[in-house]
Amino acid sequence: MYERKILVVALLAAGVICTTPAMARSQVYVTIGPPPPIVEVVPPPRHGYVWAPGYWGWNGHKHVWAKGQWKRQYHGRAWVPDQWVQRGDRWYLERGHWG
Repeated sequence: MYERKILVVALLAAGVICTTPAMARSQVYVTIGPPPPIVEVVPPPRHGYVWAPGYWGWNGHKHVWAKGQWKRQYHGRAWVPDQWVQRGDRWYLERGHWG
């Protein structure tokens, strides 16, 4: 096991294995569209933060509501909310991100 860890570290250092946030992000898709969004009361603004609205996630069996939350603001960037996009008979969850 120790030798395997050393090998992975060596390959990462050599640039043979490359990981990026885009590669680490998994694609979620289902054949059941999400329910209508739940209306949430948006709290008053907080300096230095933006509100990320709630969305329907997927727990492997059904849609589950993820409540909205505050995200630390990045100057010059805008929060793109999580959303489901239909392509053919599949629904893909596009994760929220800074755009």
